[in-house]
Amino acid sequence: MKAIRRFSVRPVLPESLRPLSELARNLRWSWHPETRELFQAVDPEGWQAAGGDPVRLLGSVSASRLADLAEDRRFLRRLAAAADDLDDYLVGQRWYQTADPELPAAIAYFSPEFGITAALPQYSGGLGILAGDHLKAASDLGVPLIGVGLLYRHGYFRQSLSREGWQQEQYPVLDPNELPLSMLREPDGRPSQVALALPGGRSLRAYIWQARVGRVPLLLLDSDVEENGPGERDVTDRLYGGGSEHRLLQEMLLGIGGVRAVRTYCWLTGHPAPEVFHTNEGHAGLLGLERIRELGEGGLDFDAALEAVRAGTLFTTHTPVPAGIDRFDRELVARHFGEGGELPGVDLGRILGLGMETYPGGEPNLFNMAVMGLRLAQRANGVSTLHGKVSREMFAGLWPGFDPEEVPITSVTNGVHAPTWVAPEVLELGARQVGLDHAEDALAGGASPSWDALADIPGEEIWELRRTLREQLIEEVRTRLYASWRQRGAGTAELGWIDGVLDPDVLTIGFARRVPSYKRLTLMLRDRDRLMRLLLHPERPVQIVVAGKAHPADDSGKRLVQDLVKFSDDPRVRQRIVFLPDYGMAMAQKLYPGCDVWLNNPLRPLEACGTSGMKAALNGALNLSVLDGWWDEWYEPDFGWAVPTADGSATSEERRDDLEAVALYKLLEERVAPCFYDRGRSGLPDRWIEMVRQTLVSLGPKVLAGRMVREYVERLYAPAARAHRTLDEEAARELAAWKARVRAAWPRVAVDHVEASAATEVGGSAELGATLALRVRVALADLGPDDVEVQAVAGRVDGEDRITDSVAVPLKPTGGTDTEGRRLYEGPLALNRTGPFGYTVRILPSHRLLACPAELGLVAVPSETTGEAAGVLMR
Repeated sequence: MKAIRRFSVRPVLPESLRPLSELARNLRWSWHPETRELFQAVDPEGWQAAGGDPVRLLGSVSASRLADLAEDRRFLRRLAAAADDLDDYLVGQRWYQTADPELPAAIAYFSPEFGITAALPQYSGGLGILAGDHLKAASDLGVPLIGVGLLYRHGYFRQSLSREGWQQEQYPVLDPNELPLSMLREPDGRPSQVALALPGGRSLRAYIWQARVGRVPLLLLDSDVEENGPGERDVTDRLYGGGSEHRLLQEMLLGIGGVRAVRTYCWLTGHPAPEVFHTNEGHAGLLGLERIRELGEGGLDFDAALEAVRAGTLFTTHTPVPAGIDRFDRELVARHFGEGGELPGVDLGRILGLGMETYPGGEPNLFNMAVMGLRLAQRANGVSTLHGKVSREMFAGLWPGFDPEEVPITSVTNGVHAPTWVAPEVLELGARQVGLDHAEDALAGGASPSWDALADIPGEEIWELRRTLREQLIEEVRTRLYASWRQRGAGTAELGWIDGVLDPDVLTIGFARRVPSYKRLTLMLRDRDRLMRLLLHPERPVQIVVAGKAHPADDSGKRLVQDLVKFSDDPRVRQRIVFLPDYGMAMAQKLYPGCDVWLNNPLRPLEACGTSGMKAALNGALNLSVLDGWWDEWYEPDFGWAVPTADGSATSEERRDDLEAVALYKLLEERVAPCFYDRGRSGLPDRWIEMVRQTLVSLGPKVLAGRMVREYVERLYAPAARAHRTLDEEAARELAAWKARVRAAWPRVAVDHVEASAATEVGGSAELGATLALRVRVALADLGPDDVEVQAVAGRVDGEDRITDSVAVPLKPTGGTDTEGRRLYEGPLALNRTGPFGYTVRILPSHRLLACPAELGLVAVPSETTGEAAGVLMR
């Protein structure tokens, strides 16, 4: 019989064991080995059965075992020490508390998914894992972050395989009461709620659940509320599920409801209100509209409220392709924000204008969440240097007249939370070298002396560690492979071969990630005979562990999975290549350390960052990757290999895959495998071991989430907080009025004439060190010199006279207006570079409250008839 209602019955902890509940409810245990060891000691078998989840463990441990522990003095001493350590971690001074006192009082960090631990399955892939690592690193550094997301009752899907290797999805129901969560409640004990108005007089209500991620509260909104209708109750049913309206409702709840949840949380707990709002990808972008509504209720008009909101908002884009962005039909958005919908008092036309693709090549009837996110944020960034460049090119239409390199999107390269991803054995090896405290500090913040000391680890210890980690991975692989084959319908009698799958002395390659086509899961299968020879080489064999999920609606991705599975099912190679279904955090924590090489072969430049290779590197694995994402930025031959890219414009996609697959095989055959198997005088692969050392010493400090979060604080959060404080109501009104005046006048702003004189100029050339005297006449319409900056822009020129590697030199106004209302600007231009050189002049809006000159997307440049000297100077 099936139960009509499900709930959890928890044992009552004896008084002396009460600290166990606090330790279980704070997710710091997920990256703190001592706390996990304490829970394992409560009930070793129960810990295994609970999947390493303390909340599940405490819900199942017997009353007699608890009674025994309550009298166990040794256990109670360990428990007291763990509780004291957590208390010190939560209230003690950390990096943020000793840094600049002008840093933001609080930052709200919004993301559609968070990968904190396998015990809280609220993530699908890299975006969620990155968000989880961001919160954990912020906690370690003492950054006062508030995380905001949604609580998906089905999470993301669990993956299994049919007998034919086709991906199948299951959506297990998650009970929040069985998760490490607590419900936010009002002073009278009622559950706190947020509510959104929907068309037709309906409403969408949501509970607010809280997860404690160390020092950081994570608020998760849950629409499974009895007062909701069936459709509204299912809004947070599953991650990235449903059609367009379902997704829009999720994003309304995340952005608008999320701001209301933050306000409720701060009111109930006394937590400082956020000064900075960080939108992690466009899904949460509607948070800016809610904040405009709040300011409108306080008396600010839309334009002034928009300026105030933008000042304290940061938008991070994670996608390098337009197809990865949520776009909604204009009418759908209008219906939900029109009469009877959300955000009353906010003009619908202005809302729609923020998201419309009003630029060449845009779709005028689509509401683009990334475009809205960029328009609502004064600061924006990509997640690697290359991705920042790609993003500037992709969104350049929002800043017409500016070269892509001037588009105001910077980059902060992602990092990974080392305490989560570094194997205990790797930490132990580092601790033997520098001491446990120094090793833990290095993982949290990247203290360089500790990382440098790793260069002195004896080669035999590194090699022994690598074999140990390989053995652990093989044990995990065999267990998971056996369970997968049983799910596929195989009988016990036909699975004896699994006991011989993989070899702890064979070069082991890992490949695990989501399975969109651009990540090219099956590039390794391009020449199956050649791959088979690699796997079965008599002296230098290779073995490969593959994992990954295709989106449930992506049949092409599922076919890629099936192709890989069918190849790995072949009895000739199945002991050398395996596909493991249900890739997630628990699997990843074994997979990254156990691989010798981490493979990544996306289509460049479609990998925004690719943090899985970072996690592998922190465990001493070497990267073999296309130069994309973070690898393009930090690759060096001392610690890995670069797969050449066949990215010529005349190369078809098929041809490109063929060429890059050949390059991959060649690298494995001629460089990677020989390096692993060639032994020096000591009997060890000396070159390989040295590359592992260089990976740890050189890459280790760079790939840390602690480094990433410090960059966000110093380069983005702190300036955003200063802008937020500066843009009070009066300043916001001033800036909005100035922008309106500038936009109205700009069609009549022009560069009227340019003159240049240089005594050394002869026949279109000049000598290095000469100086041009520029005289520029401009029309400023109703604007004055304080409203603009007139610049000379100079640099090298290419064959089409485009200026590259440019430098901007401000010119100064001389005197008042002439009889035609023009103004004269003058200034020197030093000719400090040899070779083809050119310059032009331009006019930009200028105001003390602008974050950058390109903010308005307005620029005036010379026409072809402005002046002979307004083009290329030297050839």
